[in-house]
Amino acid sequence: MSNPGGVAELQPVWDSMKREQRAWYWYDWANSAYVTTIATVLLSPYLISVAERDACGQVSDDTFKCREHLSVLGLSVSPGSLVFYVITVSTIVSALLLPVVGAAADRSARKKSIMAGFAWAGSLAACGLFLVTGTNWQLGIVLLFIANICLGASLVVYDAILCQIALPDDRDRVSSRGWALGYLGGGLLLAINLGVVMGHDALGLSTSMAVRVSMLSAGVWWAVFTIIPYLGIRNREPVAVAREPGGLVRQSFGQLWTTLKDMRRYPATLTFLVAYLFYNDGIQTVIASSSTFGEKQLGFETTVLIGTILLVQFVAFGGALLFGRLARTIGTHKVILGGLVVWMLVVVVAYFVPAHNVPIFLALAVGIGLVMGGTQALSRSFFSQLIPRGREAEYFSLYQAGERGTSWLGTLLFGLVHQWTDSYRPAIFALIVFFLVGILLLARVDPRRGIEEAGNVVPRVV
Repeated sequence: MSNPGGVAELQPVWDSMKREQRAWYWYDWANSAYVTTIATVLLSPYLISVAERDACGQVSDDTFKCREHLSVLGLSVSPGSLVFYVITVSTIVSALLLPVVGAAADRSARKKSIMAGFAWAGSLAACGLFLVTGTNWQLGIVLLFIANICLGASLVVYDAILCQIALPDDRDRVSSRGWALGYLGGGLLLAINLGVVMGHDALGLSTSMAVRVSMLSAGVWWAVFTIIPYLGIRNREPVAVAREPGGLVRQSFGQLWTTLKDMRRYPATLTFLVAYLFYNDGIQTVIASSSTFGEKQLGFETTVLIGTILLVQFVAFGGALLFGRLARTIGTHKVILGGLVVWMLVVVVAYFVPAHNVPIFLALAVGIGLVMGGTQALSRSFFSQLIPRGREAEYFSLYQAGERGTSWLGTLLFGLVHQWTDSYRPAIFALIVFFLVGILLLARVDPRRGIEEAGNVVPRVV
């Protein structure tokens, strides 16, 4: 017979954990402002226009396309390609740097401080984008590089903290609520900023100033709301950390090498990680290419595309919560597999969407929103169950680094198929390969065995 007194004694611990979880959610809300307003929508076209102004002088988008090149570290670079090269370089550097950040974080008793430090450095760089004007594209690429690196590093530690503040049976719920709040916050600020940019004349602002103010608001949003998890989460001493000689840097590299060698002892973890790299690459490519597909292939105006972006953001809020509830009843593994099947249906339907048919395009956006937040949120919580104790940040760094290191595969396939066929329809349909490979690999993962191999407690429903 259970002891009621024991349950009563645990109540303060549970209450404290709930408070930390509520604080933890807010970092998704905080960083999503940068991801949506700056990284996804506003920065690329703005920074390209600044670079074109330096290369070619004042450019009219309607009548003239800049054909001059910039000199970057002695290389000739097209202004229109500049942002994409910077993102590629920052992605590669992140893939190399993040595992070391994760190994160091696992050996530290100040995880929330490391997370917040990277967040505030990244948000400062984001705020600095307000100063990018005239022909000063050099400042823009430096700030973009810093912000992207800091975002990735902060997310490694943020994801690792999930394992400390949520018991195995709670992680799906907690991860889903974090993703949901992120989509809601990012969508709200994006809606406000798109209103500022589109209504800049009524506000007495130039288009350039409206974009700069919007980017500044995203940086401030990121910084201010990071205060909530910083104050609400407590630091904890590291656990089960293997002894390594030397100082922190040498210990971190040593721990990373040990982990890479030991990963073969956790085949389920490794298989899931490879599966995630494939299907997440498909997800990211669909997200990145959807506006191009809508404009170039289906002939939609910018207002339709903006409305679709906002629709996806807000539907993803509900989708993340819905998937979290489903996971509690039928298991995370099965729900992710079901979500990937829906992703495959999305790309099949996209192939047949008639041009200029707004209702079907919006219905497709609703489908994307429903599965986008849910599959990403549950992937994070499911992976957390497969990580050996004491190596959370390090494994999540491999999760982030692997994602970044392979994120070019989907866009490469998309570009190649379009080049071969001169159509975006078969290009987007080709992405079904990534979801199919992801499903086949994920189906091979035995969740219960993988969790037990990692030495973790198996949730009631997996």
